[in-house]
Amino acid sequence: MQNSLQDNVRQHPNITLLERHNALDIITRKKVGLGGPNHVLGAYIWNRNQEVVETVRSNYVVLATGGASKVYQYTSNPDVSSGDGIAMAWRAGCRVANLEFNQFHPTCLYHPDARNFLLTEALRGEGAHLKRPDGSRFMADFDPRGELAPRDVVARAIDYEMKRLGADCMYLDISHKDPQFITKHFPTIYEKLKEYGIDLTQDAIPIVPAAHYTCGGVMVDKNGTTDLPGLYAIGEVSYTGLHGANRMASNSLLECVVYAWSAAEHIKAHSDHIEPHTALPPWDESRVICSDEEVVIQHNWHELRLFMWDYMGIVRSTKRLERALRRIELLKQETHEYYANFRVSNNLLELRNLLQVAELMVRCAMQRKESRGLHYTIDYPESHAESGPTIIVPDQPC
Repeated sequence: MQNSLQDNVRQHPNITLLERHNALDIITRKKVGLGGPNHVLGAYIWNRNQEVVETVRSNYVVLATGGASKVYQYTSNPDVSSGDGIAMAWRAGCRVANLEFNQFHPTCLYHPDARNFLLTEALRGEGAHLKRPDGSRFMADFDPRGELAPRDVVARAIDYEMKRLGADCMYLDISHKDPQFITKHFPTIYEKLKEYGIDLTQDAIPIVPAAHYTCGGVMVDKNGTTDLPGLYAIGEVSYTGLHGANRMASNSLLECVVYAWSAAEHIKAHSDHIEPHTALPPWDESRVICSDEEVVIQHNWHELRLFMWDYMGIVRSTKRLERALRRIELLKQETHEYYANFRVSNNLLELRNLLQVAELMVRCAMQRKESRGLHYTIDYPESHAESGPTIIVPDQPC
């Protein structure tokens, strides 16, 4: 599906594809000081090829930027999953919801050269065992279904054992199965692990849980429209309500397809509403200089991902969330000062957005005084009889 979409986009005469460009912020009537009802006017775009900020005029903007799992130390997501669309929509005045529900895949390869290699849950389905570093199994201590327990239960068990033992990882072992069975059923994984010096037929595989899917996001209706007229959000960046407190595997793909179609149809039906042409102000770089302290961004990035993993990870508590929020506020202040004084860069933009989304995640988690789905807190281990989404409203709504 992705290859087909990309091929059609590249061949279409009416589509201009801007690669190596990062959306920086949404431009609205309110942002540029125009009166009347607020509406999208376009976006500021960071051109990574020329390292300049460009202004793009548009009456309709669709956010399809994915989730924010890069906020965590371990993730199955690519580097671009830095919550950009969520942060931009929030700064533009849109509500967000359910950002406390972060799905963790229980078995991501733990290896210095493997950034985000997932080990399919089919391994456990075919009899693989989860083990401590000493070789003992532990899932029976947490759930009678053992390794076949639901994804969030398995992830919590692995996280608990890692923290209890102070271990860097746990292990997934299917070496007790016949080697021919393993290579026949898991040829791709077998070959990939060989690249890292691991033999799936003989070795226990080092694994950690990894942030996998952001179930919350920018609030939208059935057409993908946000609170800001002209702005749409589809896919993992959005909150549609379809996933609730957890996500069934592959439902996200269906959601992307349906909401993309719905958003396109809605834009076509309202394309007669064209904002009067307005000369948009260019990006102002007159008071900034080139940075000589890029290490600040790198340090803050690593600190954010580490404390989000420890305090806003698989198992939470009120104290942990409060610690996370305090650290986020300090890093946001440092990053804001940096952003105000230095020219933008790719890492700076992503750090700015990750800090904003991290704050929203923690605030959502602090609102939910129960454990439900992907949100588990030791202070409120039970679920309420009735529950709804956690919604956060910007101080200055659209």
